[in-house]
Amino acid sequence: MRIVNLHERALPGTTPAAAGALLDTLGGSDDALWPARRWPPLRLDRGLAAGSSGGHGPIGYRVSDHEPGRRACFAFDRRIFHGHHWFEVTTVEGETVLRHVLAGRPAGRMRLLWPLAMRWLHDALIEDGLDRAEASLAGRAWEPRPLGRWVRLSRWAAARLR
Repeated sequence: MRIVNLHERALPGTTPAAAGALLDTLGGSDDALWPARRWPPLRLDRGLAAGSSGGHGPIGYRVSDHEPGRRACFAFDRRIFHGHHWFEVTTVEGETVLRHVLAGRPAGRMRLLWPLAMRWLHDALIEDGLDRAEASLAGRAWEPRPLGRWVRLSRWAAARLR
């Protein structure tokens, strides 16, 4: 099963440079993108630099590429997923867009967990991150939206399995 999961957010009134600067905080002590208030924090052993290892919660990966101000790409631990995920700043029809893409094939137990729970958890986490980015760039506090029932149930079940 091949997965391509795309999330993007237009950021009206934001320059690519401002969105890129926010992207470059990813995994650092001043991270203004990752929604760690509600999700396991993103940790990188050497910061946002190629070769740095880390992840969030039980999901491990390493930084495979970082183009400052433009793109941060991560290669998954192959025991769970054969592929990559990345954040990128781009321009679409004159508007700055922050995009997240996950592409690859689940491995091992993730073949079952992805469609049952992980996809929904991933989608909620990424949307929270995009909400946080939008709020940060607009100069306001991030107020998390309510999580859906399936996401709440999946989080509850995951906590019980740990």
